[in-house]
Amino acid sequence: MELKLRCIDCGRETGPVVTYRCECGGLLEVSLDLKELKEVVSRELFDTRLNMGKFPYQSGVWRFRELVHPLLNDFEIVSRPEGNTNLYHHKALANFTGIEKILLKHEGENPTGSFKDRGMTVGISEANRLGMRVVGCASTGNTSASLASYAGLSNMKSIVFIPEGKIAFGKLSQALAYGARVLQINGNFDDAMSLVQEASERLGIYLLNSINPFRIQGQKTIIFELIQQLNWKPPDWIVVPAGNLGNTSAFGKAIYELKKLRLIEKTPRIAAIQAEGANPFYRLWKNKLKELKPLKKPETIATAIRIGNPVSWKRALRAIELTDGVVEQVTDQEIMDAKAIVDSSGIGCEPASAASVAGARKLLENGIIEKDDVVVCIITGHILKDPDSTINYHLSRLDNVKPRFANMPVKIEPNINLVKRYL
Repeated sequence: MELKLRCIDCGRETGPVVTYRCECGGLLEVSLDLKELKEVVSRELFDTRLNMGKFPYQSGVWRFRELVHPLLNDFEIVSRPEGNTNLYHHKALANFTGIEKILLKHEGENPTGSFKDRGMTVGISEANRLGMRVVGCASTGNTSASLASYAGLSNMKSIVFIPEGKIAFGKLSQALAYGARVLQINGNFDDAMSLVQEASERLGIYLLNSINPFRIQGQKTIIFELIQQLNWKPPDWIVVPAGNLGNTSAFGKAIYELKKLRLIEKTPRIAAIQAEGANPFYRLWKNKLKELKPLKKPETIATAIRIGNPVSWKRALRAIELTDGVVEQVTDQEIMDAKAIVDSSGIGCEPASAASVAGARKLLENGIIEKDDVVVCIITGHILKDPDSTINYHLSRLDNVKPRFANMPVKIEPNINLVKRYL
């Protein structure tokens, strides 16, 4: 089966080699022969692989291998496995957002606690196919955790570049524990991203940020799996936190391919949600700009989307246009209040994840989402990714955030009557 890399700017194509950008400077994406695939894939094929214990189909990524990376042999695939994440509905979420049919797809249930594992299994497997031995990334946390885990699983060396003081300890601890060499950069994520790209070019490190087209291939499977879980009936809206815009890009590509392959009839709309303090993509879309203007000092409590110069903005913009989607922004106050509702529902998430729920609520208030729409919010990371933010919210220790749903611990004497009072 044929697989090529195609430039999203000029359309030039090349084979699957170690490269991330076209000669013209444009980003590359994996191009599959959809006409050939139409004769191979079907809903029934993917459904028969559900609950299959045979490697690699027990993975929620490799169940869709023909649409992900058809060139890989089984022995080249590195999988934990990942995917097979659940959909949740809770009355408290419906009450908070005003959307009765709101669902959460919890990508925090992946092996290292975030959606990054879906892209990483494909990226590391491609590195394995190419014979690469050193892999690297720039990260605000989740990518580094995933990279370090999958590199360790495949006996590769890993190096991660992180912005000093701008990463949650729950994520940094994973990178260290899984054995990555961690370099703390005196700067922000965008500085780290610039340096890792230079290192990949000059030092032979295989780059596994979302600039890598195979990362996007893995992240597409969030949509494949979601729609399969809904019996191949797409929701009206898919709402996703937006930082470096890899997921937004991947979702658009997934929907395009599903439509072309006639696996779905309806096109769901994508809503990409940015934090107000890290919103260059929102500004681009809102002001109808032709080029993205980076933010030099992005700031938000949601560290996973604290990115001022997202590399995938062109692909993401195409995804929004393809699906008649929208881009919205939410404040840290809105993010943390939404997180408190998700957490108290027994589901839980890291701050960036809650941007999707806060965004859905805001889009309903603005008349864009209808209250009877089927809306799926993507929860990108596990609640334990950033426990400090959770604790500080409930103890009212966050700057510029007043906890509307605080659950502060109460100190009491060891007296049963006091226990009775607080029950």
